[in-house]
Amino acid sequence: MEGVASVSKCRIIQGGMGVAISDWQLASAVSRTGQLGVVSGTALEVVCARRLQLGDPGGHVRRALAHFPDPDVAEWILSAYFVEGGRGSTETFAAVPRWTLVPSRRLQELTVAGAFVEVFLAKEGHDGVVGMNLMRKIELPLPFAAYGAMLAGVDALLVGAGNPADVPELVRRLARGEDVAWSVRVQGATSADGDNAVVISPSELGARLAPALAAPQVLAIVASFDLAAGLAGDALTRPDGFVLEGPSAGGHNAPPRGPRRVDPDGQPVYDDRDVVDIPAVVDLGLPTWLAGSYGSPGRLGEALDAGAHGVQIGTAFALCQESGLASDLKEQVLSQVSGGDTRVRADWRVSPTGFPFRVLDVEGTLSDPAVQADRRKVCDLGVLRSPYRSPSGDIDYRCPAEPIDIYVRRKGGREANTEGRVCLCNALLAAAGLPQRRPHGALEPALVTTGSDFDPVVALMGAADDGRTYTAADVVAFLLGTPKPPEAMVGTATAH
Repeated sequence: MEGVASVSKCRIIQGGMGVAISDWQLASAVSRTGQLGVVSGTALEVVCARRLQLGDPGGHVRRALAHFPDPDVAEWILSAYFVEGGRGSTETFAAVPRWTLVPSRRLQELTVAGAFVEVFLAKEGHDGVVGMNLMRKIELPLPFAAYGAMLAGVDALLVGAGNPADVPELVRRLARGEDVAWSVRVQGATSADGDNAVVISPSELGARLAPALAAPQVLAIVASFDLAAGLAGDALTRPDGFVLEGPSAGGHNAPPRGPRRVDPDGQPVYDDRDVVDIPAVVDLGLPTWLAGSYGSPGRLGEALDAGAHGVQIGTAFALCQESGLASDLKEQVLSQVSGGDTRVRADWRVSPTGFPFRVLDVEGTLSDPAVQADRRKVCDLGVLRSPYRSPSGDIDYRCPAEPIDIYVRRKGGREANTEGRVCLCNALLAAAGLPQRRPHGALEPALVTTGSDFDPVVALMGAADDGRTYTAADVVAFLLGTPKPPEAMVGTATAH
């Protein structure tokens, strides 16, 4: 419980950037400095399977699986996915089952184990605190990823991209080992259809072999006082803290309040209605961190002066040495930063979720319309699929980024929903160096998301010995205005 209690002492939260940009190595590096390192909880079943198929360099996944409470689960995962020496560069990855309201037992186990692996590795060898970021919009795997993280002793769950009202009670029940019917929104369903839910049963997923679990803190990522106040006002929904996120943060953003407003470039327009009363949120009595262009010592000071506990930072960590961003992309982006060529767009259309999504223009990626046009539409991961009730009454799954013929003609979706959509599942895995491989060696193109404020990155690069490369510890030291924290500050490192 000491680790959980110390979350509120952290001045800095490292953003939970997915897919696998905020991987265990980045979270570990931040946690070792005494701040909150965060792993992304998105698509970890795919991430785990692909790392194993690449030969598990360093043996990290296998080392973590050796500690998983159920050795039979670890054994079948290794048998199914581990490839000694890694698959050849032209070989495709073995498929991972896709999520439904009745997920296969093996998909449940792989998701729980994948989350366990990520948190176990992030916490290994030190006594700092580690969190996991979960997208509420990705409903079906959420309770399984949360439970796997809890089995590994995660200290905090940060939940955004939707209303996290039911997450605190989910966590409490999972900690008690109770079965949970996790309600899922089904498009086109009515009250007459009854509740739609995916069921997680801890007794079948490691609870019988694991020690009693502590409930991690739940930090709700919010963009309005109304949501924060509503969550804080009910004992069932009250989180342990807030991350108050502004529209300049990377990844998915909350849409503007009120009628939809766009500028001539099609970007959302935010105005005074979207300015959150920070002192009012702080007065709710829960620890609060501010996010969105707070990546400098001065802005951290402003946050503290406003009564916040600290700040959440994404972009500076996304481009540091330990992040999971593919090395070639990281070098390309750092070159753009050096040249002052960083155009970030808040794109209404790119994400199948319908949330505005920050896209950094990078040559050769899906930010280029020509690259988008060359990509053959395919939905073979389905992380962002949504369940819907078909005219026949059956529940099916669809995504506006899948082939138009399938989405519109077979599944009844609106063609207008498909305009400008990008397969974020494949694109973000590619950005993390885990691209889907197509026949004849073709690779899925990547997409890079960042926040809008690169001044901290410029400052960190300027202070680096080589004028380019900096570490997660450098980011923390820069923000706190202190010498680079020694790794031993929060425990003894474990050699990997």
